Amino acid sequence: MRLFYRNCVLRLSLIPLSLFIATNSLATESPAAVPLYTESELIALINKNTHLARVKADDCQLVQDIEARANKMALPSYQFLYGDMLAYNVCVDRNVELGVYYMRKAAEQGLAAALEQLGRYYDTGRLVQQDKAMAITYLREASSQGNLKAQLRLVKLFNDGYGSPRDFEDAYRWLFNSMVADKATHKKIERALTKLAQKMPDSVVARARLPI
Repeated sequence: MRLFYRNCVLRLSLIPLSLFIATNSLATESPAAVPLYTESELIALINKNTHLARVKADDCQLVQDIEARANKMALPSYQFLYGDMLAYNVCVDRNVELGVYYMRKAAEQGLAAALEQLGRYYDTGRLVQQDKAMAITYLREASSQGNLKAQLRLVKLFNDGYGSPRDFEDAYRWLFNSMVADKATHKKIERALTKLAQKMPDSVVARARLPI
């Protein structure tokens, strides 16, 4: 028995040290599991337009979880994220049609970022055929939720001659009551509202300037 033990020790001692070092190095360098984003975290990323960069920074580890939450759980923030991933070839094969489908699903559930993005796409003709009326439909809903980018684009469309005068008062009210710290954006809002006010009776403008 003692002879058997000594032989085993001798054989182990002959194993190259480099093999132990390499094995230990692989264990040490294994990437840590990336935690899945909460709804509030993901919405914050979407609002800052950093959601796709975050998925790439996480080495595409969460693709299956993202797809499951978009498809099976139908969470609007994950539908929007997965739609963007498909549309822009981030960690998945590009599929614009399916990507827009998931964006629409998120918009149907009232996600302001999805409503604003689809409105912007229909306004500019990006990924979809240009349709100003459809753009206004999406942008109006996003604007009513306080999305500043949607409000600015909606007022611009009205100032450019699109849409119905019946919607001018609401668009003016939403943008007028927005809170903006950036001076350049504040000036942009002021110019847009001045132009829109010229299309409205003074009494309607005064009513639209009341606090919400």
